Amino acid sequence: MKTLSLENVKASKVLVVGDVMLDRYWYGSVDRISPEAPVPVVRITKEEDRLGGSANVAYNGVSLGATISLLSVVGEDEVSHKLEKLISVSGIKPFFGRDPQLKTTMKLRVIGRQQQLLRVDFESNPLHESLASQTEKFNELINNHQAVVFSDYGKGGLGEVERMIEIAKNHHKPVLIDPKGSNYSRYKGATVITPNKQELREVVGEWSSEEDLKLRAQRLRADLGVDSLLLTRSEEGMSLFDAAGELHVGAQALEVFDVTGAGDTVIATLAVLMAGGLTVREALPWANKAGGIVVGKFGTASVSFQELTA
Repeated sequence: MKTLSLENVKASKVLVVGDVMLDRYWYGSVDRISPEAPVPVVRITKEEDRLGGSANVAYNGVSLGATISLLSVVGEDEVSHKLEKLISVSGIKPFFGRDPQLKTTMKLRVIGRQQQLLRVDFESNPLHESLASQTEKFNELINNHQAVVFSDYGKGGLGEVERMIEIAKNHHKPVLIDPKGSNYSRYKGATVITPNKQELREVVGEWSSEEDLKLRAQRLRADLGVDSLLLTRSEEGMSLFDAAGELHVGAQALEVFDVTGAGDTVIATLAVLMAGGLTVREALPWANKAGGIVVGKFGTASVSFQELTA
């Protein structure tokens, strides 16, 4: 059994692939209701931009101390340039393909009275040519990394994920997937998939008991040829299903402030520790602890190695 150490984390090299996005926050005060419609009027007093989507997964890996590369497709717009600016000071190594017709994904959240009042999404899907170019770059990068994370947000950036999984397997690299949608057949052969409860329900249906959940999860895992299925269960903790059976760990959050990006933290921690030589079962308690820490923070956030081992 390998133990967690800062040296192993610093030696870890992880390639993150997927839908990159900008999380933009507008904070303001709410003093009245609009005369035009029954909605609050927010007077904006502060603006903040953060890395979102697969960029947040990458930032979580960097925050732990690992070397992280980020492969994605972006547009030629203000959002993409803002992302590049944030990434340039984050420690992430970006490999961005350009699609001039693509609207780089941005999620704008309006915050008032310490709560989210509104979210507005700006997005479009990349062209096939851009995705093919991304796969070529993936083939070039894979040898220099010890693990791969596919962060699927359903924005079209993983249109060739089957081919990239095949490439990663041919190079004997562990593949971790944060899935989206109901078609999990595209993730066949992965090492770990990490759905939350709602995402798993979309694929296997509603379970009636823990035993029923176990049967459905193990059947899905076998059908996909996946080594491990890690179900993130919010306040119920996490359940791992693999060839050895199942392993459940309870939630560690002292206070839940915001669950935004918690799944990013979990999969990033798993990937970094697996790249450092830990098995899924050995990395699981640490990933669970990281998720518990990050939900106590506001918005898309990350966890440092010092916080994780405190």
